[in-house]
Formats: sequence, structure tokens, C-alpha cells
Amino acid sequence: MTDHFRGDEDMRIAIPMAEGRLSMHFGHCEQFALLDVDLQTGTIVGRKDVVPPPHEPGLLPPWLAERGVNLVISGGMGQRAQQLFAAQNIRVLVGASSGTPEHVVGEYLAGTLQVGDNVCDH
Repeated sequence: MTDHFRGDEDMRIAIPMAEGRLSMHFGHCEQFALLDVDLQTGTIVGRKDVVPPPHEPGLLPPWLAERGVNLVISGGMGQRAQQLFAAQNIRVLVGASSGTPEHVVGEYLAGTLQVGDNVCDH
């Protein structure tokens, strides 16, 4: 998997947030935490919070791709959004529990992230 910002050893993960924690509904988040991780060391090396543009169907996948995102971890996301992310070469994990972005990404890096049912049914 390639990355747009530093190389093959690095990844940028987007976490949709509401009130500082992972948002259970992707399209209605207040902000995205963009976390840069070093895959060789399994550590978070940076974080930037960005406010998305007003929600319109199909807008967020290319918007996040422009920001170098490789992976989105969400509580819930519709099938069409998942397909649009796939078209941008962005992996999606749905069914994650609410937590701080660092906690969620830390679990992902440790291989302990539990994902359950997609809480979004559209």
C-alpha cells in the first residue's frame, strides 16, 4: 500500500469524530482526526484535526484521498460510501467502538481493534 506523504512504511488513518471520540455515524461527524503512523515501529507520529466540508453524498472519499488517507476506521458507514472509498484506494474498517482517535489507532496497530456490526444501514 502506498502513501501520498512519506512512503511505504507510513500510513495516514482518518477517524471521524464527534465530541472528541470516534463518531458512530461517518457522514455526520464534526471533524476528522488524521493520524500519521509509522508501520515499522507501530507508533503514531502525528495528528491533525480537520473540519470536513458540508456533507454531500460522495464528497468525503475524494476529499480524504487528497489528504493522503489510506485507511478510515468508523463505527458505521453506508455501502455506497464504502464503495467510493474503495475506488480511491482507501481501506475501510467499520463497526469500531467509540474511543479517542489515539486509542482506536493504538488498538489497530496492536492488532487488538475489535470491530463489530456496521451501525449504518444505508
